[in-house]
Amino acid sequence: MTPLQGITVLDLTRVLSGPYCTMLLADMGARVIKIEQPGRGDDTRAWGPPFVGGESAYFLSINRNKESVTLDFKTPDGRALLDRLIAKSDVVVENFRPGTLAKLRLDYASIADRHPRLVYCSISGFGHTGPRSQEPGYDAVMQAEGGLMSITGAADGPPYRVGVAIVDIVSGMFAAHGIALALFARERSGRGQAVDVAMLDSVAALLTYQAAIYFTTGSAPSRMGNRHPTIVPYETFAASDGEFVLAVGNDEQWRRFCEVAAFEDHGRFTTNAARVTGYAQLKPLLDAHLRSRTRVDWIERLTAAGVPCGSVRDLHDVFSDAQLSARDMIAHVEHSRIGALTLLGVPVKLSATPGDVRSAPPTLGQHTDAVLRRDLGLDEPGIASLRSRGVV
Repeated sequence: MTPLQGITVLDLTRVLSGPYCTMLLADMGARVIKIEQPGRGDDTRAWGPPFVGGESAYFLSINRNKESVTLDFKTPDGRALLDRLIAKSDVVVENFRPGTLAKLRLDYASIADRHPRLVYCSISGFGHTGPRSQEPGYDAVMQAEGGLMSITGAADGPPYRVGVAIVDIVSGMFAAHGIALALFARERSGRGQAVDVAMLDSVAALLTYQAAIYFTTGSAPSRMGNRHPTIVPYETFAASDGEFVLAVGNDEQWRRFCEVAAFEDHGRFTTNAARVTGYAQLKPLLDAHLRSRTRVDWIERLTAAGVPCGSVRDLHDVFSDAQLSARDMIAHVEHSRIGALTLLGVPVKLSATPGDVRSAPPTLGQHTDAVLRRDLGLDEPGIASLRSRGVV
């Protein structure tokens, strides 16, 4: 048994935020039917290289455990089929620009009365309310507009975006969270509801303590490289053979650091407040001291003393770590074209009802015939007719 077993999700999304959301639901047992444009599919099917077996690595990363159905729901026949699928679904997820589906009478307001138990999730750049609701949303733009780039990068360098599309990903996470809450509420009320997730809201929510610094001081935080604004030392340092991260989170950890590292602070930096205000004096002393040993030497010594630290690793090092294998974070599935395929595993570990990676990402339209037959009762001549007219 999985947490979302018996829940059917009709996925009208593409690219990253929506597919990431529906992947999270699928991992926990929901049946996800991904609707794609005939002949083209999700935009990310064309994103690459790299491609493997003709499939985009990008697409493969976020579409496991789903069924792919090609359907042009802008045609009358396609719309009729989509309406029948909606009637059989618990959840609809879409990430069109606000107003796009309203023109097709496929927005929540248009279908809620006919489907009162439906949970309808919309993911967009700026949300469905407010003066900027009609603007499109793209991850890089949202990292800029949401302030994240202004605090990412070296103090004397340009702003940088994060190395993954973090706004898309966190928007998908918030959407999955909202859907789960709406399904839970439905158990008590018997009714579904709309879930409205904006990328701008999502990135703003990530600002947490940086936002609190602004609210408290009235001054916008600036870029500080890998340094933390309120904890010292909490950043990267160069050992004799490469970089590692030292993350001293409290004064007891600092005391242990000084002891195991044989670092004498002469009583000047015993409190975190003193280390923050005295950063300009402390940092050069730490730099010189930590260059005296290798990363492995420092990490072994500090870890044994309970001082948080770790190497700056590349992805080869990360995925060679036995810890990830032990936690089932590297999954292996069989793909219909590629054969053996390696994917990331499920990060949320439930003791009684765990999720899992059950099936590989689908090829375009891989499940069209099966869904039309099994779920909608169409026969082979009917499906062939739809295909000849470009409906599926």
